Amino acid sequence: MPSFYEFFAGGGMARAGLGAEWDCLFANDFDPKKAASYAVNWDGDELRVGDVGTLTVPDLPGRADLAWASFPCQDLSLAGAGAGLKGERSGTFWPFWKLVKALGDEDRAPRLVVLENVYGALSSHGGKDFAAICAALAGAGYRFGAVIVNAVHFLPQSRPRLFIIGALKSMPVPLGLVAGGPAGEWHPAALVEAYGKLSRRSQGAWVWWDLPAPPIRASIFADLVEDDPQGVTWHTPAETKKLLALMNPHNLAKVEAAKKAGRRMVGTIYKRTRADGPNGEKAQRAEIRFDDIAGCLRTPVGGSSRQTIMVIEGKRVRSRLLSPREAARLMGLPDTYMLPKNYNEAYHLAGDGVAVPVVRFLADSVLEPLLAAALATEKKAA
Repeated sequence: MPSFYEFFAGGGMARAGLGAEWDCLFANDFDPKKAASYAVNWDGDELRVGDVGTLTVPDLPGRADLAWASFPCQDLSLAGAGAGLKGERSGTFWPFWKLVKALGDEDRAPRLVVLENVYGALSSHGGKDFAAICAALAGAGYRFGAVIVNAVHFLPQSRPRLFIIGALKSMPVPLGLVAGGPAGEWHPAALVEAYGKLSRRSQGAWVWWDLPAPPIRASIFADLVEDDPQGVTWHTPAETKKLLALMNPHNLAKVEAAKKAGRRMVGTIYKRTRADGPNGEKAQRAEIRFDDIAGCLRTPVGGSSRQTIMVIEGKRVRSRLLSPREAARLMGLPDTYMLPKNYNEAYHLAGDGVAVPVVRFLADSVLEPLLAAALATEKKAA
């Protein structure tokens, strides 16, 4: 059974994606509220709550096949303050990486490393942050490459994320896992541009991972909407009217078209600040989409980042906040997953996580084939 460490574990979504065939040796998260959810949903005493910077190599048992790290994205996000890897939150990558290097000094380096972050990590500080991460991997003896995977291929949520996948240079890499160059779906122009800014050493350690075509998604957002939502209440007619008043003519036209669709229509709304007031000043706007896909879940910092849904059945128009269970479903968590009772805590847990089926896709496509090839080579050598 392959084993793993789960850093910045949150509620354990990477663990959920890897599945029961993987053995978690150790998990860590700084946030006690997220850690409480992790503890409730996963058996065992692998979880260590606290700052990753306080961990030492003796805290990490055995030798893991994989170290997964969905390190904080706030300082790398386009919506953040731009502090990058020097920021208080995203800068926690370095204490994590210090542990990985120390494991290597003990001949316990994880065979595989996966780093997950936002798309904006490619361009943070003009690409220097991405280059620094790549240089760290190359310097520690890893071959690596990056892919952009949008959860929308698996779930009705637009959620593109960067995944950097590294394998120790001592491991064989099956030819079927390597592409001759960037392949459109997984290696968009922004990634190719970021690769072009890497040092020669980093480019020399680079692998263009060749992933299979994404599956055809079977669900739409309306399939995930609760008929009897828990943790939220429907807006009053006055509140829904106020929400409609925040829409510009383009978005109001979408609502009118939905009324005439002849079927139940479910849209998702984010409130945004736009420079389209009467005199060009900034004004809050409600923007709706009816493409059967939810907008990207975010952590609830301020009311504007909570996603609202609008259900339209003919002339009947209702609205409310996205429920905690709906947010969890948008991340691929099963309904058996126990969520925090507090709305913000549940929404934060989901919005700050990694999409479960994306993890499983990467495990199927890259991680498990790499480990299988390594095991086969070790058996021959024995």
